[in-house]
Amino acid sequence: MRNQGVGSWPARRSRGSSGQTALIFGDQRRTYAELHERVNRLGNALRGLGVEKGSRVAYLGPNLPSFVESMFAVQALGAIFVPLNTRLTTAELRYQLDDCTAQVLIAAPANTATAQQLLGGTVRILISENAASPADTHDYETLLQGADSTELDEAVDLRDPALILYTSGTTGKPKGATLTHGNITWNCMNVVVDIDVASTEITLVSAPLFHVAALNMTMLPTILKGGTAVLMDRWDTDACYDLIERHRVTFMFGVPSMFAGLADTPRWTTADLSSVRLLVTGGAPVPRGLIETFQQRDLTFLQGFGMTEAAPGTMIVGSVASTQKIGTAGVPHFFTDVRIARDELRNVEVGEPGEILIQGPNVMPGYWEAPDATAAAFTDDGWFRSGDVAAYDEERYIYIIDRMKDMYISGGENVYPAEVESILEQHPAVSECAVIGVADETWGEVGHAFVILNGQAEPFTGDLRAYLESRLAKYKLPRFVTFVDDLPRTGSGKVAKHKLRSPA
Repeated sequence: MRNQGVGSWPARRSRGSSGQTALIFGDQRRTYAELHERVNRLGNALRGLGVEKGSRVAYLGPNLPSFVESMFAVQALGAIFVPLNTRLTTAELRYQLDDCTAQVLIAAPANTATAQQLLGGTVRILISENAASPADTHDYETLLQGADSTELDEAVDLRDPALILYTSGTTGKPKGATLTHGNITWNCMNVVVDIDVASTEITLVSAPLFHVAALNMTMLPTILKGGTAVLMDRWDTDACYDLIERHRVTFMFGVPSMFAGLADTPRWTTADLSSVRLLVTGGAPVPRGLIETFQQRDLTFLQGFGMTEAAPGTMIVGSVASTQKIGTAGVPHFFTDVRIARDELRNVEVGEPGEILIQGPNVMPGYWEAPDATAAAFTDDGWFRSGDVAAYDEERYIYIIDRMKDMYISGGENVYPAEVESILEQHPAVSECAVIGVADETWGEVGHAFVILNGQAEPFTGDLRAYLESRLAKYKLPRFVTFVDDLPRTGSGKVAKHKLRSPA
């Protein structure tokens, strides 16, 4: 095959696993042969709409078979898949679509209304899963069934871009982390090696596929090995338990708040979890007590550390060490190198804090059309700068100490205060503000805004929240607002956020 990329995986997998179940969603089942055929049909349909190698195609929707089919079809053409976060506002989505100049937007039924608002600009075609479509859109199933199933075999190299995932930056504007086919492939190899994904795996894909961990740490490694991916289109603890018991799920990834929700339900003590051999969490600080709760039910509960820019697997606490190294970020994945450095990139000693630096075939080449941001993200000798502070213990396991950047994680979602601050300061009553993350038992962290008013108005906290609700995703909204007369500053005049964090 000329296609060496991820888009060729359905074709390759169907050669030896054609009758095996690839996807389950509700009562729907797709074998690998069916997935292969549908990917070919959709790819040919997209080609007929002008999609070619290098084009950007966006997807807006939850975990559905169409997400998986769309991604493989786009990548089979050598085009670039751009999954969009359904929790974002229309304004936030439009910025991302404009930035990547997406040619096609594929929308799930629940997101069609939003997608219609996004038509125009750089998005000139909308494919909707709703049957009733205006003239400037195409119905997903009609388009797919009307296309031929001729084999797609575009020449694709592992160095070609496969995926753009937007991650908010400290400047307040999201950046598109551009992952190549090689980045994704090597990340999946790390998962297969370090987590022992099997060809008989029944993987519950419960976290959103528009996030890199659900996509590259669970669904794609399962497809690579020929297992079965069970899709959840929204998180619900009862539905999760039902699916585990019904399909005999063996493997699942979730952010800590998801696992905390499972442990807090009445079904926790009675649910049949006998099929589950492996649980993996990450994406937010993991309380030690949560890990111990799952281990007390004799479940292997692993913690990992990753970044979108690393596709995302960076470190993992393996099965053997999972009970002895609770709370650490683990050791580097097999094909990934990590070092901790400080000062002029000097490697640290045991217990000495420094910045996590990452290198390996899973690390992105850069941000989409952002050379300055890309240059700032790497050292002169090619190591990716994580912005996280960590240290080694005596056995070279790595534990996280703090973040060099202001970003905090709420319910598995990255929140960058600069983005929130830039919107909040547009309110007519706000003169200046600073946002930090504070600990929260449910979400890991939530936002706390410190606001200086300009004296022209006296808004209540609810007024500011209402102002932000139409402009920012819900998880980015500050939970707490404190009105202050001034903000602590450094000698250079910058806000000293470390002084806000201590009393907060």
